Parts: sequence; C-alpha cells; structure tokens
Amino acid sequence: MRLFSSIIFIMFILLSCRKQATPINRFSDPVLIRIADLQDRRMVDSLVYFLNSESSEYRYAAALALGSVQDTSVVETLGQVFLSDADSKVRMAAAFALGQAGGIQSYNYLNKAKNFSNEIVGEALAKVISKDNSIPSDLAPWGIYRMGLRGLSDSTLFNRAIKILESGKKDDDRLAAAHFFMRGASEIQPAGTVLLNTARNDASVFVRMAAAAALRKIQSVEVRNELQKLFESEPDFRVRINILRALQPYPFSAISGTIIKALSDENINVAIEASEGIQSTVNAQNYTELVSLARSASNWKVQANLYKAALATTGHKELSEEIIKACEQSSNPYQQAALIDALSNAPMQYEFVSNQLLNSSMPVIRTSSASTLVAMSKHTTFEPEMKTAFLNIYRKALKLEDPAVSGIIANTLADPSLNYKAQVNDISFLYEARSKLKLPKDNEALQPIEKAIAYFENKPEVPEVVNEFNHPIDWKFVRTIPREQQVVVKTDKGDIYMQMLVDEAPGSVANFLKLASQGYFNGKNFHRVVPNFVIQGGCNRGDGWGSEDYSIRSEFSLRKYKEGSVGMASAGKDTEGTQWFITHSPTPHLDGRYSIFAEVVEGMDVVHRIEIGDKIISVDILNPPATK
Repeated sequence: MRLFSSIIFIMFILLSCRKQATPINRFSDPVLIRIADLQDRRMVDSLVYFLNSESSEYRYAAALALGSVQDTSVVETLGQVFLSDADSKVRMAAAFALGQAGGIQSYNYLNKAKNFSNEIVGEALAKVISKDNSIPSDLAPWGIYRMGLRGLSDSTLFNRAIKILESGKKDDDRLAAAHFFMRGASEIQPAGTVLLNTARNDASVFVRMAAAAALRKIQSVEVRNELQKLFESEPDFRVRINILRALQPYPFSAISGTIIKALSDENINVAIEASEGIQSTVNAQNYTELVSLARSASNWKVQANLYKAALATTGHKELSEEIIKACEQSSNPYQQAALIDALSNAPMQYEFVSNQLLNSSMPVIRTSSASTLVAMSKHTTFEPEMKTAFLNIYRKALKLEDPAVSGIIANTLADPSLNYKAQVNDISFLYEARSKLKLPKDNEALQPIEKAIAYFENKPEVPEVVNEFNHPIDWKFVRTIPREQQVVVKTDKGDIYMQMLVDEAPGSVANFLKLASQGYFNGKNFHRVVPNFVIQGGCNRGDGWGSEDYSIRSEFSLRKYKEGSVGMASAGKDTEGTQWFITHSPTPHLDGRYSIFAEVVEGMDVVHRIEIGDKIISVDILNPPATK
C-alpha cells in the first residue's frame, strides 16, 4: 500500500512538472500575473518590490513593466539594477526602461555602461542624451538612428552611418543607417552618392526603400535623373513608392513622365502615391493635363487626388462643379469624402461643403467636410468677408455632438494665425461642446477643445486630458489564450493571418480577442491606408475618430516594428481602445510608443493590396495547433 502511494505521488509530481513545462502562456504563473496587473494599474512602488526578487524572471518582468509605466520616480532604482544585476537579460530590460523614462538621471546611469555597441543600451542612451553630452564612439547603429531622429546627429555619427551603408554589414545595421538619413539627418548631400548606390543595389528591399526616401532631402538635377531611371528599373513596388516621394519636391513638368507612368502602375498604391504628391509642384500650365488624367482615372482615390491637384493650379468653378456632381452621383462614402477633400482648393464652394457637414448621416463625410472647410479658410483665395460665415458654420457644427467635427473645428479656432479671438466674445458654445464629450471615449476630441478654451481665455497652460484607469485586464480570460493563438482577418481582398503575442501584450490581446469574438470588427472598413506605412481599422465610425466607452493601457516591449507588425492605435499613451493597424514595412519611430500585440504570419500580399474603404468581412479566432 505504501509502495502504491509512493508511485501515485511520483506520478503526480511528474504530471505537474509536465504541465509546468508546457504552460499555455506565461501567465500560468500567478506571480507574473501579479507583475503584469501592477503594470496595468500603474502601481509603481509595488513593481519596484519585484526588482529585488530572487527570481531573475520576475526581476526581468518588473523592469520591462516599468518601461511601459515610464515613471521618472523609479529611475534611481532602475539604474542600480542596470549597473549591478547578475543577469544580463534583466540589465537590458532595465536599460530599456531607463530609456523609456527619460531625463538626465537616466542618462547618468546609462552613460556608465561599458559597451554602447549593445543595441538596447545604445538606443536607450540615445533616447535620453542631450546636445551637451558627449557621444560614445561605439554607439550602436540604432542608437545612431535615434540620435538623428532627435536632431542630435553630428559629423561623427554622419560618417559612421555612411560607413555602415558602405560596409555591407548585417541588414539590421544598414536599415538603421538608412533610416538615420531618411528620418534623422537633415543636410545629407555628402551622402548622396552612397544613398543612390544603396537605393539601386542593396540586397534588402527595406534598406533600398529608406535610402530612396532619404534622397528627397537632396534636390538636384543629377539626383532627380537618377531617381527617374531607378523608377524604370526597380522591380519592387515599395521602392517605387518611395522614389515617388523623393521626387515630390520637383516641378511637375520635370517629372511628369514618371508620374504618368506611375499612374498606370500595376500596384494601385504606386498610382495613389503618384497622384498624392504633386499638388505643391503643379501650376496653371499643368491644368489641362491634370484634368484629363483625372477624368480618365479608373481608381476613385487617384481621381480625387488629381482633381485636387488640378484645382490647386487655378480655382476653376466649372471643375469644382464637376467634382460636386461626381460626389453627388457616388454611393461610396469614402469616395465622396475624397471628392469633398478635393474641394479644399475651391473656397467658393464652401456652401456645398457646409451642407455636407451639417446634414450628412455618414461620419466619414462629416469629418472630411470639417477638414475641407478648415483648409478652405487657409487658402490664398479665401476672402476675409467669408470669415464670419465660416464662424457661423463652426458654431452650428459644434452642436452636432460629433467628436471628430468638434475636435477639428476646435483646433482651427485655437489657431492664432486665423485670429478668431478678434471675432469671438462669448465662448459658451465651446463649453457646451465640451460638456457633450466624455472620457475616455472622446479623449482625442477633448484635447483640442481644452486647447481652444485656454486660447480664448488667455490661459498659458492647457489642462491635460488623461484617461483614468477604467478597464482592468481579465486575467481569467488571459490564462486561456494559447501562445500559438492565431486569428484570420477576412477581407474583400483576401485573408490575413495574425499571431497573437499574449506573453508580451496580454491586455491588448485580450481586448482584441474579446472584440473579435463579439463580431465587433465584422463589416467595418479599413479607414486609413498610408502606402509603405500602415493600414488601419477597428473604428466604429469609419473615419479614425471612433472608440468605445473604455480605454486600455499601453504595453511597450523590446519588440520592434517590422513588416507585418500589428499595433494598437492611440491618441496618446493609455488611450487605446478598438483601433489597430498593420505596418507595411519597418517603422522604428513607433518603437516604444505604440503597443505591438500581434504579427502577420501569412497574407502580407493582402495587406499590401488593401485600400481605404476595403471591408473587414470578419475576424475569426482559430483553434490553436495541438501541443506536442
């Protein structure tokens, strides 16, 4: 009997060990739930307690959690962990958290590191360093990028970035150097030859893309000619898009051949980019050609962009009436919104636009109309006597109780260059508009309303609009989500398969899966598409201003934004809700600022084909593969 009991006990231990060896996710451990919950609740003092845990796993989790909290009060404690923890992984998590917290004290600790070529340490230091601090000679490539992004690059960093591109080092290093020139350094003429060579020949499409986009900063006949030649030979549509962006500053007459060819490109996003980037470089001599191109365009977005460019050359009333007619005949609200936007260059048609604003039942049309009226008021042909009429329209629009409209108009009224202060004596209408907005749902609209009230009342500081903690993570549900959990986003262009990252972003994953299980995303549209950047969906209004009566917390990690990263859209830290986006390419300026909660594992070709207005048929939660 005793032997039998011993066997049962041993079997129980073995089964327990087996169960612990293959947990469904990391939150099978109640201590890790506790740490993640403290992160969610922003309970800093309690998180600090776990930095002293005997378990390196718990210390690591606590340090990463403080990277999301971003509280400067714990910098000293994090600094000690960074300098003295026995586990290098914990030290790296502490370095990340110090970079996220910022400030001179974070710099003082990070500057004591012995090896700035470490990517995490180098980038963290670059986040907190000031122009008065010395730059380490061995700063990691992504640290160099971050210095450029902050406008703190010097000749040493500049030359190091050139050498990285020339040396043929690993793809990630060259990507950092290319983004340094694309998003960071301003005067990049000395790098022109290297960037052209990189754009032509680099083995990585993402490096070629960044190098091509960087060449926008060098405007010369030689660069223009080389870019046009490269457009003809480049096989990847993503690089062609960035070449078009680099060509945008040149006169339309000098690049019209490339633009016209791009308008018939096999990839629709190339055509859309070609039509979007020419408005500031066209003139009256291009009018006839632009109108002809607009009328023959097969894609509605391309057509609307070309109409807008044509109107930019001269305010032809006949053309604006043609646009209005096309708008009235369309049944596609996104096409209507684009055509209304095209009227931004025709202030004489403000009555049509204001009628759309005040009477349309479609949020995307109201939002576009509000933005168009604002653009009209800043147009060179806007007559001063129209200002009173516009102010009256704004007052009426603020009574619509539409948060997007309220936010757009409030931003306009608070613009000192427009001087509405001289015409407005009573701002009770702003207070009334504010009273109709509620946190957390209307955070994005409340920010400009507060700004406008402060402006009219001559207050030096604008009250901070902060979402209070209102939506705790459902840990019981999180514990049921397998690490391998995938979903399929079915669209009218095809299917996109996404792998959830529950271990890294439990709150965001749980929120997304609950919405998906309720059918929340079904039938909604991708309301935002920026070629080579993101597609975005999940908005209940369809215009990017929609949300629900709750918000979730930001969850930042060491994971980087790459092609196919899925992130939570927000109006600022801790304002996430229902909207999410998928990146077309590496977007390092989003790292540590927007929560990554999933990655595309299949269907990136579909992501690249998505256009504004394309429909999400459903988001289906898949059965996870059997655990071996």
